[in-house]
Amino acid sequence: MKEDASGKIRVAETVLEKINNNTFDTKGCEHVKDIQVVAPSSQGCEECLKTGDRWVHLRVCLICGKTGCCDNSKNKHARAHYNETGHTMIVSYEPNEDWLWCYTHELGWLPK
Repeated sequence: MKEDASGKIRVAETVLEKINNNTFDTKGCEHVKDIQVVAPSSQGCEECLKTGDRWVHLRVCLICGKTGCCDNSKNKHARAHYNETGHTMIVSYEPNEDWLWCYTHELGWLPK
């Protein structure tokens, strides 16, 4: 992942490069075109940090950068963000994980 001048990681830029280089075969998902170059909104799940809850894994919205917890976490804040906003594309924000997910299609992609 790349950092901008402020040191924030620009998640989607790396994802878009991988899509353009056919590292992710996302054919058949029109939501890929909605991906924006975003920085994660926080280093942890925003909502869990506010309430003192814990999370299992982190996800970053590829439309706005909102950082939320995964579906294996108690609160499922990343999915709640999708349900509230319709922002369908996420990426893992975990070390050594490299994949995309579309909530609308319930479909994910690993690199080739």
